[in-house]
Amino acid sequence: MLEIAVMIEGQNGLNWGRWQKIARLVEDAGFVGLYRSDHFTNGNPPDLDSLELWTSLTWLACNTKRIEFGPLVTPFSFRHPAFTARMASAVDDLSGGRLTLGMGAGWQEREHDLFGFDLLEPKARYDRFEEGLEVVTRLLRSDEPVTFEGRYFQVRGAVLLPRPQRPGGPRILIGGDGGKRMRSLIARYAVEWNCVMLTPQVFAGRNQLLTEALAATGRDPNSVRRSMMTGCFFGRDDAALKEKLAARNRTLEQLHERGIVAGSPNQVREQLSKLEEAGLQRIMLQWLDLDDLEGLEALAKAVL
Repeated sequence: MLEIAVMIEGQNGLNWGRWQKIARLVEDAGFVGLYRSDHFTNGNPPDLDSLELWTSLTWLACNTKRIEFGPLVTPFSFRHPAFTARMASAVDDLSGGRLTLGMGAGWQEREHDLFGFDLLEPKARYDRFEEGLEVVTRLLRSDEPVTFEGRYFQVRGAVLLPRPQRPGGPRILIGGDGGKRMRSLIARYAVEWNCVMLTPQVFAGRNQLLTEALAATGRDPNSVRRSMMTGCFFGRDDAALKEKLAARNRTLEQLHERGIVAGSPNQVREQLSKLEEAGLQRIMLQWLDLDDLEGLEALAKAVL
């Protein structure tokens, strides 16, 4: 059965009051998890509240009991892998093993310019991403001192203490479009692949390529969960749906062509069913209006 989670954009006005209300609703309503982005700002002004990722996840670990959670995704462009491994291990332990550690290369130019981080050109960025994955996974999984001499990151005889309570540390998720290099990294490091806004047809094709890449490296294709983060425009009735579509100046057909889940309860259920048939195992529905808790609760009642 397709698992349904909620994803919010932390840079889109998130503060403590909103975070706490959303977390409690997601926990109580029955969603499988709550995920959030790791950004300082949106790609364009005006800048809004942007609650810091790891601080918010620490609160979540202490104040929920059931839901899984994690970043979609935290980038090595402004998060050093040694700190990422330390924080992820601690938060996972605090939650009783409910964290999924989603990692990425970074992509948004504006926040890097504003806060003084070097995004790098695409090839160098992915080289740095690969080094970061190596450092994080070795620190989490090795009881022995870790030494790594890379171009971007170096550790010399480093041991992560205390050791993660969960053997190997939290689950590793890699987010990306499923290109050849990304598939190679997933096969080496991850137990979950997360794609973004794909139609069932496109997802099925990329999913098959990942299955072949995993088999080629000797990994069981079933050892990697397939998940997707996608936009969600849900209307509990026709009036609510029309209002949301008008606010975005989009038609349902345009949203569906982009791989966004949108429509009435029946239309949303039909889209989710098609994604499940294509091989999707978990979906993170992006909920942009952080104050629309009634709408989020109505979504839960419609799809869970």
